Amino acid sequence: MDKLVEFLPFLIPLILAEFALLGYTLYHILTHNTYKRGNRTLWFIITIVLMNFVGPILYFLLGKEDA
Repeated sequence: MDKLVEFLPFLIPLILAEFALLGYTLYHILTHNTYKRGNRTLWFIITIVLMNFVGPILYFLLGKEDA
């Protein structure tokens, strides 16, 4: 338990960043209709399943349509 308390100053910002990125990614997926690859359902599932940074980063690299 003491080890966890030592890591909290590092873990809390990391967790907040992860959920902020996840939230923005889901918002973007739900509000846009076009994607470079795949469709809304595919990117929604990928983002949720791989939600610890991997899914959102994959979406912005491979799925997000350039404006």
